[in-house]
Amino acid sequence: MLSCSLAAGGLDASPTAKTDVAKLLRIQNDVQKLLPQVRPALVAIQTGGGTASGVIISADGLLLTAAHVPGGPGKDMRVILEDGSVTTAKSLGLDKATDAALAQLKKREKPWPFVKLSREVIKAQPGEWCFALGHPGGFDKSRGPVLRVGKIIKQTANSLHTDCVLMGGDSGGPLFNFAGEVIGIHSQIWENRDQNVHVSMAPFLRSWDAMHKSQVIKVWGVGAGGYLGVATVMSDNVELEVADVIEGSPAQKAGVRAGDVILSVNDDAMTDQQQFTATVRSKAAGDTLKLKLRSGGKERELAVKLAQKPQEDSE
Repeated sequence: MLSCSLAAGGLDASPTAKTDVAKLLRIQNDVQKLLPQVRPALVAIQTGGGTASGVIISADGLLLTAAHVPGGPGKDMRVILEDGSVTTAKSLGLDKATDAALAQLKKREKPWPFVKLSREVIKAQPGEWCFALGHPGGFDKSRGPVLRVGKIIKQTANSLHTDCVLMGGDSGGPLFNFAGEVIGIHSQIWENRDQNVHVSMAPFLRSWDAMHKSQVIKVWGVGAGGYLGVATVMSDNVELEVADVIEGSPAQKAGVRAGDVILSVNDDAMTDQQQFTATVRSKAAGDTLKLKLRSGGKERELAVKLAQKPQEDSE
């Protein structure tokens, strides 16, 4: 059995902080249970540019990694599995705008080990525990994959920032929630421990068909998802308020008005602008959002079908 190195983030090391030992033991127990389930799907990738990581997400060998790993579609990559055996994969499509990529492992008779994706992108909120797997420095059978436990620090429309410290060779590896689902793919490594950037599942889900057809996405004309057409502010009452509605936008056509307080989207309560932005941008043009609004003390619900109109300064 492979060993697994561990590095922990998400812990307050200040001398005055109180350590909740019971909570940490529960986290340790959860990770110990999940690791044997997810580790077989982790792979090391060798390309002409060096070493990286990836994760298998289907029995027929579909592989997620970062777009900068293959660099383009149709590239052959050497893939090393958990037991040290070697196979090959060919890169399919890439979303260069967000650093998401899809690849296909060579066919074999038995199914590939795989993990599930989280399709509830909005649930990957700051403060949630997570863990990262990868092969920093390349595949090392005696060491095994490296595990880092931490917390989500920030969520944007296309990415997650965590304190799970990333290193060279981690690129393309998976970030998991505590349900054992992939919520991100390692993308950028920064010096500060709270600036580790992972591509969220939003770009993968949004551009899945295009990537499966080996297409390369360089720019998202709709900004980063479906277009609603509102600008928001946090009110003095710390509520999410519509500051402006773009003329001719889906929001205006559906009846959203400036001054409306946005209570929920698709029955998920909205508490800040970041959460609202991520919710809208995780949906594609053509998707319908159910908005619950309050104005003048009265609540109402509207259904808004997102469009494909570029708009840089609104969601």
